[in-house]
Amino acid sequence: MCANATSMENADDLADRESDGLWSRVMTNPTPAARWAAVATVLLLLEFGAFAGGLLTILDAIVMGATALLDVVVGIFAPGLAQSIVDVQLAASTFIEGVRHAAESLPTLLSRDVIPNQGYQTQSGTWNGTFLGLSPAAAWALRLSLVLLYSLFAFYWLYKGWQLFRTHYRKADWTPRDDMVARLQNHSWGKFGIIVLVLFLTMSLFGSTMAPSTVDQNITSSYSHEIQYFSEESGQVETVTVGQANFNSKSKGAGDQNVGVMSYDQYDRFHPFGTLTNGRDLFTYMMGGAQITLMVAGIAIGLASLIAALLALVASYYTGVVDLSILTLADGVVSIPQLLLLILVSVVFQNHWLSSVLNGGLLLALIFGLTTWPFLWRSLRGPALQVAEEEWVDAAKSFGQRPTTTMRKHMLPYVLGYLLIYASMSVGGIIIGMASLSFLGNGLGITPPTPAWGRVISLGQPYVSTQSWHISLIPGVMIVILVTGANALGDGIRDAIDPESEGDSEEEAAAAGGGA
Repeated sequence: MCANATSMENADDLADRESDGLWSRVMTNPTPAARWAAVATVLLLLEFGAFAGGLLTILDAIVMGATALLDVVVGIFAPGLAQSIVDVQLAASTFIEGVRHAAESLPTLLSRDVIPNQGYQTQSGTWNGTFLGLSPAAAWALRLSLVLLYSLFAFYWLYKGWQLFRTHYRKADWTPRDDMVARLQNHSWGKFGIIVLVLFLTMSLFGSTMAPSTVDQNITSSYSHEIQYFSEESGQVETVTVGQANFNSKSKGAGDQNVGVMSYDQYDRFHPFGTLTNGRDLFTYMMGGAQITLMVAGIAIGLASLIAALLALVASYYTGVVDLSILTLADGVVSIPQLLLLILVSVVFQNHWLSSVLNGGLLLALIFGLTTWPFLWRSLRGPALQVAEEEWVDAAKSFGQRPTTTMRKHMLPYVLGYLLIYASMSVGGIIIGMASLSFLGNGLGITPPTPAWGRVISLGQPYVSTQSWHISLIPGVMIVILVTGANALGDGIRDAIDPESEGDSEEEAAAAGGGA
């Protein structure tokens, strides 16, 4: 009797959820949503400055990218008007940059102002200027641990929010995505990819907090900042610019010219990953490089995915001449060596204002996006052609439904899973391509002094066999971990979408034609 009553209540609740909008469903049962929102609000306020700065950086990149595209199109027909567009873009970017700096200056719970790690050791052996008098290494480790715990919990709480929505507020009691998520939760290789992605996203969002210094202080404007240290020669506390301290803290693999992993320099600064050949902190450099790398890779793969999905749906819906034309275009793009094209475009646009956006990162993202879509399109074309032949698509056509509606509602959900798979696997190639350009140098890749992983590998190449081995090895290992994690995530998504493809190659998975 009780079981029947419970089943009837669940059925009534499901019927109410299907008949009402999301806001109405939340108002009917507000307690779970209110509890989740309260914790989410606290998490946001604790690090509001970091989140706001990251979002404004992304917004600035979007504005610059849209302006660049508009500038190119309008410049063909009205060069004078194109200059006005550039002026508007510069004004908008200046405004966004000012707001971003204001947001990042807001105090946060885990900032270096709350838990400082820069100080000096007195003659008595105590530390002055660090958090609670801890050593710089201990203060840095404490702040790093708290940031990692905060980030992991924040991502977990986002996942918890999706579970709450699925349980209490979603219209459908079950969807195929539920089984996919369950399979991904049991996929060890896929979970490894998720963990790697979360860690590198944390580096991108909170890199300036995680590092023992900041990119501005230690790399880009080192001679504009000063530090204090205790001089054994004079027996007094003296002041020196960060640039001068870096000059005397070089790692060149010869004699005492090396500040290795987990060591201090002569100015009592702690370097978790050691220093570079110019004395800059490697850990700080890597955190700065993580932000620009993930931002460029995200813009590039987003653009490539958008083009690939759109053309795959159009080609499979209309077939015939349209499909052949897109196939010819894709073959033409693929025939151009991507690395050569990147080098040529980087040289041609070297003095163009577009090369200054994201320190050359936006230009790279556009090139990667416009040359990567054919590989994604080829992977989506087979599943898209298969779903285009299904009965529900024919029924939609016979009822006179607009092609855009048919492609969006009946075809896109089917190919979206494959897009996630191959997009995640293509990110690794973009990251390696960026590192390769920076490694070659000569104005290629990200503009110096903005951190770039490939450039630091090139700097440390002559010292691989010396005591300064850390300069090239650590960035190389981080690139390998990130690329491996992206591929692992793609494998996990593939096996979650189509369990029969587990252990098969990507080509076999695409040929199987299983849909989301």
